[in-house]
Amino acid sequence: MISENFKKILKEIPKNVILVVAAKNRSIEEIEKVISLGAQVIGENYVQEAEKKFNVIKDKVKWHLIGHLQKNKVKKAVKIFDMIETLDSVELVYLLDKECKKINKIMPVLVEVNIAYEERKSGVLPKDLKDFVNEVKDFSNLRLSGLMTMGPLVKNPEDIRPYFRETKKLFEDIKNILNSPDWIYLSMGMSDTYKIAIEEGANIVRIGTAIFGPREM
Repeated sequence: MISENFKKILKEIPKNVILVVAAKNRSIEEIEKVISLGAQVIGENYVQEAEKKFNVIKDKVKWHLIGHLQKNKVKKAVKIFDMIETLDSVELVYLLDKECKKINKIMPVLVEVNIAYEERKSGVLPKDLKDFVNEVKDFSNLRLSGLMTMGPLVKNPEDIRPYFRETKKLFEDIKNILNSPDWIYLSMGMSDTYKIAIEEGANIVRIGTAIFGPREM
């Protein structure tokens, strides 16, 4: 099933779109299976879970953090991940930059946008985004590379389109302000919404369930 699902999704995704295989609660065996099929990027939500898998799989693939980064996990995170997709506070920026300096690493980061102004979700609010970017753009060991959004939970995938469209607009607005060659990634869309996300300009999608099937409870 994993093989069929993965090959099907690869055919549906344009060559310029990066597929991040969302591997939360998935076994090392499942991850190694998708790697054998051609997966190049694994996305993890939690540093502790990622560490266990990374110790086995190591750098066969790139590793993206796609869940909220707790400040007390930054030191470990910079050693594991090749990109942090969930930058959401100035305090986190200072900590990441400090720990990256210690290991002489330049970390690509995406700013997470709370596009629907949801109280229980992390992310920078759209109204604060320009100020946030201006405050964090010049840290020497972080490479500010684009935006990521989760978007709200919707019953009908089509209902998320306006949120993705608005995030793409914010992405372009910041691109014009920064005028930076590093500002290239827009991470939107998961298993139910990745096709819409790509139509609205995403070039990173994060897919788990559509590859592995539903998680066992």
